[in-house]
Amino acid sequence: MDKPFLYSFLSQHRYGVVSSIAADGTPQSALVGIAPTPELEIVFDTVKSSRKYPNLIARPACSFVIGWAGEQTVQLEGTAVEPQGADLERYQKMYFAVWTDGPARMAWPGIAYFVVRPRWIRYSDFDQRPPLIEELRFD
Repeated sequence: MDKPFLYSFLSQHRYGVVSSIAADGTPQSALVGIAPTPELEIVFDTVKSSRKYPNLIARPACSFVIGWAGEQTVQLEGTAVEPQGADLERYQKMYFAVWTDGPARMAWPGIAYFVVRPRWIRYSDFDQRPPLIEELRFD
């Protein structure tokens, strides 16, 4: 398992579940539309009135589960960043390439974008016998 394989897998999925931690320490999860980058970052949009937005601003450690058709999944732990300036424009282009309706959402009040940079990824394929389970760690 390498980055190109994982990027291909992630690119086949339009949605993921992101989990964040609330101020009181409780976990909160939400389904979001995703766009992966070749560096295995996950880009998504949200609104500032959502629960995940203040969670990720205050506590950027988060996790994702992507892929649940069949028994192949990616679990990803990383750090969420709200990009600004030229970085924001670059990530928006990647996001809009997947979500062509994304530019229309830019008119929404409080629209925001996050990039989750991976620290750990586990790919699991339980459709194989024996199952394939591999991990990658990032500095």
